Amino acid sequence: MSRSVQTIGLIDYGMGNLFSVQTCFKRLGSSLKAVQHPDDLEGCQALILPGVGAFDPAMDRLEATGLIPELLAWDKADRPLLGICLGLQLLFESSEEGQRKGLGLLAGQVKALPRDQGERIPHMGWGRLQIDRPSPLLPDPSSSEWMYFVHSFAAEPQAAQDRAASVEFGSGHATAAVWRKRLGACQFHPEKSALTGQRLLSRWLEWLQQGAPLMP
Repeated sequence: MSRSVQTIGLIDYGMGNLFSVQTCFKRLGSSLKAVQHPDDLEGCQALILPGVGAFDPAMDRLEATGLIPELLAWDKADRPLLGICLGLQLLFESSEEGQRKGLGLLAGQVKALPRDQGERIPHMGWGRLQIDRPSPLLPDPSSSEWMYFVHSFAAEPQAAQDRAASVEFGSGHATAAVWRKRLGACQFHPEKSALTGQRLLSRWLEWLQQGAPLMP
């Protein structure tokens, strides 16, 4: 990877809160290139996969862009990709929310948050992260970061080491962030998480500027 990231692509498939993501990155001094078709990937050194809504419609729309084979190849080449909210869930093999297969970039399934925990569904509001292992998003295991969540489903990675952070939910925990090599994602909305979210995205940008060193 080059030490100077020239272009970050923001995947636009009609299921993402693009404006808030673009605004947050602009605040950090970084502009994003809209990626709607495979040809738009030219020149991109990193990608962001946002997402709001339901799993199956998101996969339908993503397929319609022709970008799915490109995303599979992107991950196979260990190129930087950041998923946000539903964008995290799409990285997995499947979801209880729908019938379609996910991208399968991470082994595991997305499951409905348990309704017997005395918690409101959807899980909405601020949650304190538990850092499960350091990553470019959350490098300090002793830090106490609060992020903003809106979700009814949470990923369950097959490999425990893929889970980078968790958040308390009822008597247990739900996956809040994942990381493998140069693939990362967060279930929460960093672009809506005030200064803590900005710091997370700033760390990701700094990691890119350092050449995106490969994480185990």
